[in-house]
Amino acid sequence: MSAEKAVFYRCIMDVFSAAKRQYRLQLRPDEVLTEARWPNKPPRIEDVNTALTQLTEWGNLESHPDTARVSSLSDFYRARFLYRLSQGGEAVESALATFVQTLQRRAELQTVALEDIASRLRALQALAQATQPDVAKIHETLRDLVRVFEGLAENAQAFMAGVARSIELQQAEAGAVANYKKRLIDYLERFMGDLVRRSDTIARLILALEPEVEALLGQVAERESRDTAPGGAHDQAEARKAYLQAWRERWKGLRGWFLSTGHEPPQAELLRARARSAIPQLLAAIAALNERRSGRSDRSADFRLLAGWFAACADDGEAHRLARAAFALNPARHFSLNASVDA
Repeated sequence: MSAEKAVFYRCIMDVFSAAKRQYRLQLRPDEVLTEARWPNKPPRIEDVNTALTQLTEWGNLESHPDTARVSSLSDFYRARFLYRLSQGGEAVESALATFVQTLQRRAELQTVALEDIASRLRALQALAQATQPDVAKIHETLRDLVRVFEGLAENAQAFMAGVARSIELQQAEAGAVANYKKRLIDYLERFMGDLVRRSDTIARLILALEPEVEALLGQVAERESRDTAPGGAHDQAEARKAYLQAWRERWKGLRGWFLSTGHEPPQAELLRARARSAIPQLLAAIAALNERRSGRSDRSADFRLLAGWFAACADDGEAHRLARAAFALNPARHFSLNASVDA
């Protein structure tokens, strides 16, 4: 990231990251040259080979001799290598991707996720009532339910952290602010309507599943424990216990979102209150923007400054002169009357 040719190196590493996502194990230098998105014209193959060698020395890549294209003795003695991401290189690329994704992320209130959660709970209820439980289907439905719920919760937390976008509003144009205000208010009203309507349905489905949920979680934990590394009976039991505890925590989190737990209100109600409070926050930010655009002075700051001036006066006479100057307390000597008026 800080090397002299950082952009050049990033273009190469982006190719290897894409290859990793495409399940390609290794690349040749000419493939890197062809597939990279160079900012300017493509470099020479010699420059790519030099950069690949440097990345290998840094530990971002691993190199292996390429003998597949050898057709003569001279080709055999010529240095040819295949390159792939090293373990450290994979960790660096994953960290950079997460960093960029976090910076570019915008919080969303996912009404579709509420619908998906309700449908997964209905499917789980039907599976629980079956005479012969399909453990694989139960496992798949629970995984989908957890994935959708985690996405909803994560986006909601990001939304609650800063929905008013006050900094962006303060730097925007008046027309953009007005358009954003209308879109955000419509967005919040639609989400709050869906949240109120679907939260009650989801809560009823969760309550209906309460008698069977422990058995369902136990079956799923038993299925997952089959993949535990070979060991004794104690290891197998500990693995099942760990899987079961993890599923209990996930279910507890889902339950706490839509049902009250003790003295705490459901998280869905807190989110609804936060979304409702976002509208006055938005209006306050717009009012501050309009006030700043109109050039209105801050009277309280002026009076505080004037009070400091009065406190610094040496005597009452100087204070009286300051008062006359500050508040225009001067006699109207420019007015005069003519006592005698000519006929």
